[in-house]
Parts: sequence; structure tokens; C-alpha cells
Amino acid sequence: MLAVEISRPGGPEVLVPVQRSTPEPRDGEVLIKVSAAGVNRPDTFQRKGSYPPPRGASDLPGLEIAGEIVAGDAAVGGFAIGDKVCALVAGGGYAEYCTAPVQQCLPIPAGLSEVEAAGLPETYFTVWTNVFDRGRLSAGESLLVHGGASGIGTTAIQLACAFGNKVYATAGSDDRARAVEKLGASRGINYRSEDFVKEVLDATGGAGVNVILDMVAGDYIARDIQCLADEGRIVLVATLGGNHGNVDFGQVMRRRLTITGSTLRPRPVAFKGEIARSLRAHVWPLLANGTVKPIVHATFPLAQASQAHAMMEAGEQIGKIILTVER
Repeated sequence: MLAVEISRPGGPEVLVPVQRSTPEPRDGEVLIKVSAAGVNRPDTFQRKGSYPPPRGASDLPGLEIAGEIVAGDAAVGGFAIGDKVCALVAGGGYAEYCTAPVQQCLPIPAGLSEVEAAGLPETYFTVWTNVFDRGRLSAGESLLVHGGASGIGTTAIQLACAFGNKVYATAGSDDRARAVEKLGASRGINYRSEDFVKEVLDATGGAGVNVILDMVAGDYIARDIQCLADEGRIVLVATLGGNHGNVDFGQVMRRRLTITGSTLRPRPVAFKGEIARSLRAHVWPLLANGTVKPIVHATFPLAQASQAHAMMEAGEQIGKIILTVER
């Protein structure tokens, strides 16, 4: 099969098309003939050598795919050979074939293409487990999303709005700030030209927000705390701004704040399977009726994965970048 491997740690140019043996599904897995694969920020970290795959996972990048089940234990997950699915994987997505735990597979929602479906698993699994499970975003509460124009950001904005929450989001340009408002955010904030702390407090009448989804960390944490309402929660999903920051623990105690976070890739299959079941029950109907939708910014043929990574690292996309498999 055609695959794209990381020839050595480095820039986008180290992504090289190669021929690999088609993988064999293990017990509880299916083999998927890939039609499309999502590109995610962790793929770029793996390419640079700073985010190795978990033990037993493929060394190929790629954390989400869509395509057709062609072999394996499909029936265990309520599927059949020939079904079209999207799946969260721990690696191996940049290839014509990829194995996936059947518990981490979901049917492609009605009305969505395989290209659109390939942009669902990584972002929807991540947002659901972090915003709604760990962050406990509840009815009537508000959410601040950093990186609102990213795949994670566009997903979080739409889902929170669909459940009736007020959302604010930061983005890196005026155009991107307006784009997140079109997705439902009450206020898009250009973090390059505006003080997001001031803007959030002004917009909330000084009350602050209940939950913050943060993929920056670093010196954002101290500013996040200023944006929080009492009993507020910060949920970290990445550390693009660094692993260290200053925290006023006096405020944490006095105002009963929570700072938490998680990484999804190394978690057990059973844990991810529970997220899949929650998504199918609570979110897949919203995708099928068009209430929320994947935002696809650009597509590239699989062999041009290096160009897709260059686009992602330029940081100008709105939504997802998808690799397509042409046969």
C-alpha cells in the first residue's frame, strides 16, 4: 500500500511517500480501506520527534480516518464488512489501509462525505471528553475557546452553541475572529491586537466565563484565571505556549477554581470506546441534521502530506485539513 512515513525528525519535507505492507487487524480491530485522513497538530509534533506514538501503535502519522471496513472483527462493534465508517486511531492514518479498534469506529453521519467524516474523530472525541466530561460545561454556562479557528476550536464552538451555551473565542486575525462568530461565537477576539482578558470581562459584565478550553498553556494560564468566574474550570489540551506558567494559587483556593487537562492518544481503547458511544448518542444526530458540521479548509492528496503540514504550521486555516486517497 501507499503510505507516508516520517523519514527523520524535521520539517514538512521529511514526510515521504513509501510502499508498506498492508497491516493485519488484531482481535477487536478492523481493517479500513482509507478514503481520507485528517491532519492534526499532534502529527506535526510527531514529525518533529517530540510526540512518539504509544507502544504498539503504527509509526506512521495520522490519528483519524474515514473509509470502508474490508476485514476484521466488524460484528463486535455492530458493523459489517463493507460499512463506511470514520475512526479514531493511535497512528497509521496516512496510508491507503489502516487498522482501528472497532470500539473507536463510528458510522459516517447521514449527509456527510468521507472527506468531511475524516475530520470528525480526533476533534470530536477531544472536545467531548475535555469540554463536556472534564470541563463539565453545563446548561446556562459560558465557554472561552482559545484557537477558535482550529479544528478543535471550530468543533468546540459549534457543539457548545448547539447545547445552548454562550461561547467566546480567540483567533489570530480579524478574518478568523469573524469566521468563528459565523460559527456561533458571541465574540471573536483577535488575540494579536486585542486583550482577550479585557474583552471577555467586558462581554460578561465582569462575571467571567465558566469553562476555558486552552491549547496554549504557558503564560495564558495566569490570564485565563483572570477570565474565570468563581467555580470556573480551565481544561488544557495542548501546550503550544509552553509547559510552564505562573499560577496564583490563592485565587484558585478562594474562588474554587479547577485547572485540569488530558491527552487522548495514550488512553485505553475502552475509554475511547465510551467516548464513541456518547458521541453516537448525543452528537451524531446533530451532525446528521446539520446543526453542527465539520469545517474543511483544504484537501491534499495523500502523497502531498508535506504540503498539508506546511499549511497547518502557517496557522492560517479555518477548520480541518484533510488528506485524500486517490485510487
